[in-house]
Amino acid sequence: MARRKKSQQLNLKTLAVFLASAISAAILLYLQPADAPENFSAAKVLLRETVYADQNYQGHLGTLYCGCDWQWTGKSGGVVDMYSCGYTIRSQAHRAKRIEWEHIVPASWLGRQRQCWQEGGRKNCNATDPVFNVMEADMHNLSPVIGEVNADRSNYRFGVVKHAEQQYGRCSSKTDFNGRVFEPRDEVKGFVARVNFYIHDRYQLSMSPAQQKLFMDWHTKYPVSEWELERNNRIAKRMGHDNEFVTGKRQWQLTQAVSKPTLAPKTAQATQPTRAQPGAIQPTAIKGNKTNQLYHIKDRCPSFAKLSERNTVYFKTEQEAQQAGYKLAGNCRTAVGSN
Repeated sequence: MARRKKSQQLNLKTLAVFLASAISAAILLYLQPADAPENFSAAKVLLRETVYADQNYQGHLGTLYCGCDWQWTGKSGGVVDMYSCGYTIRSQAHRAKRIEWEHIVPASWLGRQRQCWQEGGRKNCNATDPVFNVMEADMHNLSPVIGEVNADRSNYRFGVVKHAEQQYGRCSSKTDFNGRVFEPRDEVKGFVARVNFYIHDRYQLSMSPAQQKLFMDWHTKYPVSEWELERNNRIAKRMGHDNEFVTGKRQWQLTQAVSKPTLAPKTAQATQPTRAQPGAIQPTAIKGNKTNQLYHIKDRCPSFAKLSERNTVYFKTEQEAQQAGYKLAGNCRTAVGSN
């Protein structure tokens, strides 16, 4: 009896591994056209060769957050010309001199919805999760920046930084280290907003209403430039698709549902029309804490109302929160009628 039970468990594990591999393969076919880069390193080389090769000198946009020129070095690196933009080193002289490739929507935001990130962070995802590698290599989400600004921005949310001195000379981007907020220069705020729309939509990332409203405002105030359109066209030739928030084919709607297939299989129940059921959780009644990856349910969890807006993501169901890697907070009361 014990042997049969153990055999059944092994068969179930084998089936689970097979299904996971099949799902990943299907997702990759959707996410990654033949000419798209397979990983972040390949994406940087392609961006240097096919997108930004002629964008590193005076008269062009320059580095994303500061508008500096640079000289290319190696396959995808560069040396910053700080005099071209009046950049002043804040604290990290070595990184201030070099070009780095910024994930406008940080890699950690992409990874935290993946099981590989929960089990070992970015290195583990790179080693074990081909879907994460495709997400990390999305060329629409990458742009050359000054290394020091890349380090300062970290994975901070975008926002408005008040009462901050000019930290980088004439470069007007600002970092609020205490509040963990980064404000890009005006010239690229619309661009940053449209990249966020695209990434959050394509990869089913949750976005707080406050962030959505901020990006919608930036999108309106700072319309698409000629270079943003050209950049989109160049990337689309490799990625196989546009950022439709740049081309104007789509417009972001507040609290909109994502338009692409999910990165996890849907259950039959999830595809049924939603109906009011006993104990059903209303939209926005589940908050996730980005820092500790715990979720809180309204009327059941004491900390629900205490979560700060900047540290909150919203979920429609507990299943959605759990699929994103979140766990129920330990101080939440047991649901009525549960065993």
